[in-house]
Amino acid sequence: METDLVLADGRTLHLYDTGTGTPVFWHHGTPQIGAVPAPLLALPGIRWLSYDRPGYGGSTAHPGRTIASAASDVAAIADSLGVSQFSVLGHSGGANHALACAALLPDRVTRCVTVGALAPFEPDDLDWWAGMVAPEELRATVAGREALAKQLATGLFDPNAFTPADHAATSATGAWSDLGRNAELATANGFDGMIDDDLAYVTPWGFSVADIRRPVLLLHGEQDRVIPFSHAQWLTRHLPDATLRPSPSDGHISALDRILDVVEFLHG
Repeated sequence: METDLVLADGRTLHLYDTGTGTPVFWHHGTPQIGAVPAPLLALPGIRWLSYDRPGYGGSTAHPGRTIASAASDVAAIADSLGVSQFSVLGHSGGANHALACAALLPDRVTRCVTVGALAPFEPDDLDWWAGMVAPEELRATVAGREALAKQLATGLFDPNAFTPADHAATSATGAWSDLGRNAELATANGFDGMIDDDLAYVTPWGFSVADIRRPVLLLHGEQDRVIPFSHAQWLTRHLPDATLRPSPSDGHISALDRILDVVEFLHG
């Protein structure tokens, strides 16, 4: 089911709901829409809930949003659907929005799974940029909205940011080919969602990962060239209840395959 929810502030969120099973919120990456990828839909017993983050697809842009903003949006969606508790799962930048829900909705979020998560911007004990093969987009983000918009307008994507396993996963016959289509849909009407996502990553998140008291399972490819494995190691050190499951041969996209191995964790 797809539907729209009008929030109290007048914004619209475009929602996705598969209807039955253990409720799990899917938080998409950048740039994506909330449509749940086919391999996840095939997992048994899960009710997938999702939405286009503000500025993507059918959701109204929300300039100035932080990563923490996701928690209030998710709470409103859950209320509208009559869902009291749920797990959260996020990939790439969506992983950080999942962490926001775990931190700020402690009475509602039961479990949190991240795949390829970012660490907060430039903490004292992490070389945040080390290992990023194509950091131009995020470096432009640090310079501000105008510089980022100019960078995105070039339309350049460095294929070296993906490993061979990533390219295979997103090919026309790959398991995660949905992500290519969803990225095109996400930017069909402009870059507002992508710009607001990127700005949120390099500004204060609006919460501390140290405040997350729910179990967090971090999946991360050791070959990830988009968000280096060191980010997962940093999060593991700073989260109170974290388990890191590295995948030695995976990159940023192929690591999504590891979700298929943790269904029992999502069910709680």
